[in-house]
Amino acid sequence: MGRLTGGDPSLLRRINSAVVLHALRGADSATLTQLVELTGLSRPTVEGVVEGLIESGLVVEAPADESAARRQGRPARRFRFRAEAGHLLGIEIGPHRVSALLSDLCGRVLGSVQHDVDEAMPADRRLACVRDTAADLLLQAGVARDSLRAVGVAGPGIVEADGRVRLGTALPGWTGLPLGERLRKWFRCPVLVENDANAAAVAEHWKGAAAGSDDVVFVLAGLSPGAGSLIGGRLHRGFGGAAGEIGALHLLGREATPETLLSTTGEPLHPLDEAQVAQVFTLAREGDTQARDAVQRFLQRLVHDVAALVLALDPEIVVIGGWAAGLDGVLGPLREELARYCLRPPHVALSVLGEAVVATGALRLALDHVEEQLFAVEGTVTARR
Repeated sequence: MGRLTGGDPSLLRRINSAVVLHALRGADSATLTQLVELTGLSRPTVEGVVEGLIESGLVVEAPADESAARRQGRPARRFRFRAEAGHLLGIEIGPHRVSALLSDLCGRVLGSVQHDVDEAMPADRRLACVRDTAADLLLQAGVARDSLRAVGVAGPGIVEADGRVRLGTALPGWTGLPLGERLRKWFRCPVLVENDANAAAVAEHWKGAAAGSDDVVFVLAGLSPGAGSLIGGRLHRGFGGAAGEIGALHLLGREATPETLLSTTGEPLHPLDEAQVAQVFTLAREGDTQARDAVQRFLQRLVHDVAALVLALDPEIVVIGGWAAGLDGVLGPLREELARYCLRPPHVALSVLGEAVVATGALRLALDHVEEQLFAVEGTVTARR
């Protein structure tokens, strides 16, 4: 962008356009008079901005209220933001499933699709499943691929700023994968790639258990837990994108591996999968002493991992999600032990978004990207009609 001066008229026009567009997006519809009141701009300025937004495809005149017309004569013209001017996708790529959510430009979910996948599926086949899942969802909703404004993608691993997976041990062939680049070629729009626990933290802050709280820790509790955190309402990724990788704490030698923690025989649990661990929890509920001891070790490690984050970040709330959150007896011990370990125990709650939490967070990341474009003053955005 060229040099701007204090009285640059193009900058003022972009600022005014962003202000009016933001007001329209927050209302079902509005008249010119209402927009003048909402924005504080002059009527001629609002009229000019609205006409420009109509030309761009982001705003349309709303149908007149016929009943009001009969009572009051010709009603004032009303305008609305065209949420259908573009679409967004939020995608979760996991060991056992690929799921996707589709929304309009206001973040309203229009549909979802989920495909089960094999944990051992190679990277290329998993990416093909991502494309198939997205294509199925777009077809189901009757939305063309070129209507996509942005796609958010979340999965396990440490993710670089350009969408490359620096380290990903949960999925075969994931380490070093240029995930963002590969998906941008297919979607032909911006693709935002994020760690799954980070995306889940964003989701719970947006419309989950942490809505209204700006200092949040989300724990994606599983065999190897991960965590995402928001500090002051902003996602904290760390210098290299590895913040919250609490599942690696046992590598310090302080804790045993999950295979040992959950063993009821003295030998490492094999295979270490969710079905096996669920069986251990079932035996514990039935009174098996060795299983109870294994569950206690598992919960104690989870408490220690979460406590490390709580002591460092002092969050208002800790949200527990992921597979282990569905196991009986997880929340109570966490609350009790955090109260013992932490100087100021946070509120602890289960995720309210369930299995949709990661895809929902990915969708929010795509929405954030588009909002930055819509309400930025560096340039203009043209809608696809």
